[in-house]
Formats: sequence, C-alpha cells, structure tokens
Amino acid sequence: MRVVHRGFDTIALSIQANISQELFDLLNTERERAEEERHPVPFSYGGADFDLLPHGGNGYRFILKGGPLDVHWSFKKPNARDPWGVRVSVGSTLLATQGLGYARSYIDKTLTRLGIRFDSHQVSIGRADFCVDVLAPEFELIPENFVIHSHTNRADYLAAQEDVRSNGKSGQFTSVTVGKSPGRQVIIYDKRREVIDKKKPIWWDIWNANLERDGLPPLDHSDASQSRVWRVEMRAWKNLLKDRWQIRTWPQFDAMFGDVVAEALKKIRYCEPDPYDGNRSRWSNHKIWDLVAGSSEDDLLEMRSHIEPTTIKHVHRNEQIRLIMAQMAGLGITLAALEGTQESELGDFIERVGGRLVESIKTDPERLENKLHEAKNRYRFIA
Repeated sequence: MRVVHRGFDTIALSIQANISQELFDLLNTERERAEEERHPVPFSYGGADFDLLPHGGNGYRFILKGGPLDVHWSFKKPNARDPWGVRVSVGSTLLATQGLGYARSYIDKTLTRLGIRFDSHQVSIGRADFCVDVLAPEFELIPENFVIHSHTNRADYLAAQEDVRSNGKSGQFTSVTVGKSPGRQVIIYDKRREVIDKKKPIWWDIWNANLERDGLPPLDHSDASQSRVWRVEMRAWKNLLKDRWQIRTWPQFDAMFGDVVAEALKKIRYCEPDPYDGNRSRWSNHKIWDLVAGSSEDDLLEMRSHIEPTTIKHVHRNEQIRLIMAQMAGLGITLAALEGTQESELGDFIERVGGRLVESIKTDPERLENKLHEAKNRYRFIA
C-alpha cells in the first residue's frame, strides 16, 4: 500500500458581500441570452473570464464556471436585507494540482476583479473535504468492518453485475459512506473505478506526478491489479464546522481543521475484525486506516501534486478530442450502414464522407462560420 495523493477535494464558502448593480445588469442581460440559446455563454468582466450558465440555483440568480479548474461562482441579486450574496465552490482539480493556498489567492483576486470587496471576517466556510488516495490493488472493502457509533448512518454501494466475483458472491462493494450532511461524513471508495466511469483522466496525471516525485514508475491504468486506488475522504459540512468546532473564518480553519480530520478518523474506523473479541471497539485499525491517519498528521494546507495548469488544459483537450473522434466514427459507421456499405468498402466510404462534408460547408458558409465561432467560445479555456 502506498499513498499516491492527499489534499483538499472541495472547499465551499459564502461571502458577506453583494455584486454591484453594474455587474448585475451585465449578468442579467447575458443570462437572458444563455436561456435563449440553452447553453452557457462566455462572460468577461474586469479581466476575469467565465462561462455563464443559463440557470441559477439554491437562491442564487447567476452561476458562473471558470474553465477546467472546476470553480463555481454563485451570485444573488443585490439585496441590502440579504448581505450574503456570494458563494464560491472550489472543486478537486484546482485543489489537487495547485493547493489550498493558491485557491484562496485565486478567489480573492477574481472577486477583486469583479469589484467585490470584503474583509476576512466576512468569509464563512460551509464545507471542506479532505482526501487520501491509496494504491491498494489487493484491498477488499467490507462494510461490516467499520466501527462506528450505533446511531451513525452508513450507506453501502455494491458494484454492478459485470463485477461479480468468481467465488460466487453477489458483487463487490466499491463504496461505503458513514455519516451524512450537514454533519460529518467519512467515505471510502474505489477511486480508479470512478475515474474511468466518469471520465476524469487528469487523476492519472496527478497520481503519476506524485509517484514520479518519489522515483517510482507510473500506473498502468489498463490493469486493475496494478492500479486500483482507494480514496478515503473526510467531509466536514456546515453544522460540524460551525457548531462542533466553531470554524467560520480562514484563521479558525487553519488552526483547527487538522484536528477535525484526526477526530473523524478516530470516531469512524475501518478495522481488522477479531473473531475472538465481540467488543468491536477493541478491534485494531486496518493498515489502510493507519496509513491514512498517519499521512493526515502533517500540515494539510499546502498539499498539492505540482501539475502545471497547461497540463490540465492539455489533458482536458485530449479527452474532448478522443470523445468527439469516437462520436464521429460512430456516426460515420451508422451512415455507412444506412447507405448499404459493405465492410470491405468502409474505409473508402469514410474518406468520401469527408468530401461530402466539405460540399455541405460550401452551401452555407455563414452558418458554418457561426458554428465554428460558437465552438471556439465553448472550448476556449482548453483550446
């Protein structure tokens, strides 16, 4: 077993501030356009670039995304009676590659560009997730091996039937969640499976960058027996942070979040069952739990994989190209079937389709030019 990544996975915070009337008017106009076109539209202000979604949510009028770094900005309509008008959610890509310190600086600089002013006491942290990824191909998740309080909620996820094991058991557990929002959650799950199923190839680069730093070879992601990575994730929601730990601001977070993680790993434990001891509280930790706990004792604030933003763009661009090429190939084969093409003629048929596409472009060049412009805007963060 080896730790291949550790760091923050999600940070969500509210800010006691409102956007200006000027910014609201601009956003409102562009959102109307996004609604009409039924897709996000580019939006720039103060030197900051976003995609403005065609909808709001959770009481926020506007939701903007800032490219492949996985940051969401939510803004309410300015209202003096509701001063908490800004919410920021930072996802795993930025936090894993650049670290929490960079993320905090990025938030401050972006909000400054948007003309949003606030002091440190006007920040309220509503959620923080910390994760440890462990390369453990031989590990098998057994939900009953968790030792938890009798009143604590636990949810187990069983793999699909194609993952049925040869020994005849009904399936393989790939995820167990202990606890629930808005308190504390501890989750262990098959991260490799999620990366493949949800098409998140950047994680192979993150894991391999950490392995390379330790002088170790990269993972062969095609071989589960060599690349199975399990994630242990601690989620601290609003009630736990504010009510249990009195954590609201960044200084309080910096001082106490390490203790939040340590307490979670003590109150919820994955253990090695002792068949001769019916008192589960005396069971010893499984070695994966001790490894996770040990790797969480250092300074948590600046953990990162040191992948450059250009690499992130490159990975996202290649994944989009791969998906589009697969779609094009599928459509070409479908067209060939509809036109009665034989298998031996398929290669020549696909080549001729290229010529037909060129002719279709010539018939309405203005429309195709607009489509190209729209596509460039849609992928401008990774092009």
